[in-house]
Amino acid sequence: MKTFVFLLYLVKITVQEIVSNLPDSKSAYIELHYFPCLAYFACISSYESILLESAENYTKQSYRNRCNIRTANKVANLSVPVVKGNTKQRIKDIHIDYSENWIKDHWRTIASGYGKAPFFSELAPVFERILHKKHTFLFDLNLEILTNCLRILRWKKEIRLSNEYFKGSEIPNDFRDRIHPKKTELLTDLYKVVPYTQNFGSDFVPNLSILDILFCEGIYASDLICQSSVNPQGHNF
Repeated sequence: MKTFVFLLYLVKITVQEIVSNLPDSKSAYIELHYFPCLAYFACISSYESILLESAENYTKQSYRNRCNIRTANKVANLSVPVVKGNTKQRIKDIHIDYSENWIKDHWRTIASGYGKAPFFSELAPVFERILHKKHTFLFDLNLEILTNCLRILRWKKEIRLSNEYFKGSEIPNDFRDRIHPKKTELLTDLYKVVPYTQNFGSDFVPNLSILDILFCEGIYASDLICQSSVNPQGHNF
């Protein structure tokens, strides 16, 4: 297992800020999420690169600052508190609120839910380290989470950051706000349920945070995610 974790960091993920170029057919155009759900990774799996929306305004009650994980008795929602989070602030300017020790609460919940999962001991230090870095901005926290998840999955993808907000119905591969806790009906053409062994219970809970499948399935997570994608383009790693 430890050999596997070491090899994660041989996968190079490049991040660059671009000029005002429209998204292209090889890129998934999407916003950053906090420990994204499986539909997010199923969505981006078939694209060579990811164009991250970095010029949008912050949206409340979305996956930008929350995720769902499975614990012994329920599906737990983890939410990152932000300072003055409103719809008039640029997403890159949203500060994380550390007035309360939410990191301790989040990690305690994660460890309680997955401490006995097969791959927790190997992968947990990666995510614990990220959380305890105490990023100033939500965008930077989510970006580091995403790049490390891609390394764990061994998906070699270029990440680009937009510096302009693009509008219009003709934008290719525009998945912004398609994956939303209140818009589950939009997932049907992005994600299909592929069950795997979860840590608790006999009833499978679909589309949880990436943490669930990584801790439970480890090196097999990538194949399972690809199976859950309904995108016909094939998969680019």
